[in-house]
Amino acid sequence: MRVLGIDPGIAIMGFGFIDKTGHRLTPVQYGCIETEAGTPTEIRLKQIYESSCKLLDEYKPDTVAVEKLFFNKNVTNAFSVGQARGVFILAAAQRGLPIGEYTPMQVKQAVVGYGAAEKRQIQEMVKMLLKLTAVPKPDDVADALAVAICHAHSTVLHDRLNGVTHS
Repeated sequence: MRVLGIDPGIAIMGFGFIDKTGHRLTPVQYGCIETEAGTPTEIRLKQIYESSCKLLDEYKPDTVAVEKLFFNKNVTNAFSVGQARGVFILAAAQRGLPIGEYTPMQVKQAVVGYGAAEKRQIQEMVKMLLKLTAVPKPDDVADALAVAICHAHSTVLHDRLNGVTHS
């Protein structure tokens, strides 16, 4: 099963593809989609949409997972990140892909085992679980891989409860 995790953002949208075979997680491709500050929002959203479509078509995930937004102060930033998140979800929905959504606390719990884990703990666990030589940079990429790991673990649990087995 190939999982794509997304850490949404308008300036930097992290992505991470992982393959899950049995209990083994293997990184496939990861990085970020970047748009330039000062560029009109509609152009940035178009760039995110086109890049998302290209990634989805090239790496063909079976399922995708997107981090839910959590903002407590910067409403303007929340709107633009929400728009970028929506553009990605549209690209995935157009391809008929199932989409999971997880709060930051759910991702931390799934990856570290502690819902209030620090960012550095998450990054180190991503590195360890995927057997990477270094923590992926920028942080948005490690976050996207953490979302993918969370979804891979959640999918297995959901399937077990419903009697589905994975090879």
